[in-house]
Amino acid sequence: MDSEKLPILVFRGSIGKHPITKGYARMKAIIPVAGIGTRLRPHTYTAPKVLLPVAGKPILAHILDELTALGLDEVTFIIGYKGEMIRDFVNQNYKVKANFVEQPEMLGLGHAISLAKPFHNSDEPVLIILGDTIFSTDLKSVIEAGESAIGVHEVEDGRRFGIVELNDDGSVKKLIEKPENPPTNLALVGIYFMKHPTRLFDALDAMIEKGTTTKGEFQLTDALQSMLSAGETMKVFNVEGWFDCGKAETILATNKALLDNLNGHGNETELQARFPGSVIRMPAAIGEDVVMEHCIIGPYVSVSAGTTLRNCIVSNSIVGCDSMVCNIVLQDSIVSDNAKVTGNHYRLNVGDSSEISLD
Repeated sequence: MDSEKLPILVFRGSIGKHPITKGYARMKAIIPVAGIGTRLRPHTYTAPKVLLPVAGKPILAHILDELTALGLDEVTFIIGYKGEMIRDFVNQNYKVKANFVEQPEMLGLGHAISLAKPFHNSDEPVLIILGDTIFSTDLKSVIEAGESAIGVHEVEDGRRFGIVELNDDGSVKKLIEKPENPPTNLALVGIYFMKHPTRLFDALDAMIEKGTTTKGEFQLTDALQSMLSAGETMKVFNVEGWFDCGKAETILATNKALLDNLNGHGNETELQARFPGSVIRMPAAIGEDVVMEHCIIGPYVSVSAGTTLRNCIVSNSIVGCDSMVCNIVLQDSIVSDNAKVTGNHYRLNVGDSSEISLD
């Protein structure tokens, strides 16, 4: 799904022990992360897109940090491309019960979600969240309302998205995948709360058994529409911030937006003290074990752990782990892990009416 707007799951209200599981035996989530990320190559040649860093940590970490803080009991990941890296990242950094199911063939989001059925046969409520997009919304209130609900965001051109049409009472009337003439501008953003997931899995199984596809794939939207046609009631909730991580330019936009959001939590004095010979222009996120000498960094720069920066100026950019950036000016750039980027510094004494070309 493309996004023309802004992705962190920001939750409001007090957070206690298992605050969103009140009234439920357990609370679970499904996160599909099997995508190849072709639009993010070359960065996704060596890593799945959900592990690319944004605002100081991987995309997936923004989602999981908030979900675990809210007390989810169990998360099922639908993995595929570079799935072992995702498995290792989750197991090494999170204590939540994690299930991993491989999607051997990219047959659509509906097919991916259907593979989580073995872990959701008790009809306990479930959140479904796409793993390559970060959101800002009040999920706590959505779950406490106790009704199946779909996240939406107003867009200018609904032809690019799944669109929601509403009844007069605000419930969902119809879901349409990328319509030529959108009846509304309410776009699906990839976050769903299902009170009775077994009904969703029944709809998915029936769709797959019949071979019902849209544009060659089994669509989650079609299964949800089947549930609506059978009398299921669903509400919508507004997703205020929608941060897409599908392309290089949208990742940079997401990095900028999230760093703006975190600016009040960043400690400029502390960062400046860490790197006394450099200038840090906030907002910026600098990881552990970073070496920085004679640099101007920021604004809107994320540097991951173990990276070395020397004699460089970097703005509006993301630099991965264990990389080296030296003697260069970088702007609007993404540098992946274990990369080396170097340039040249020149000292010139140029008189009037001169022409200099430095290739």
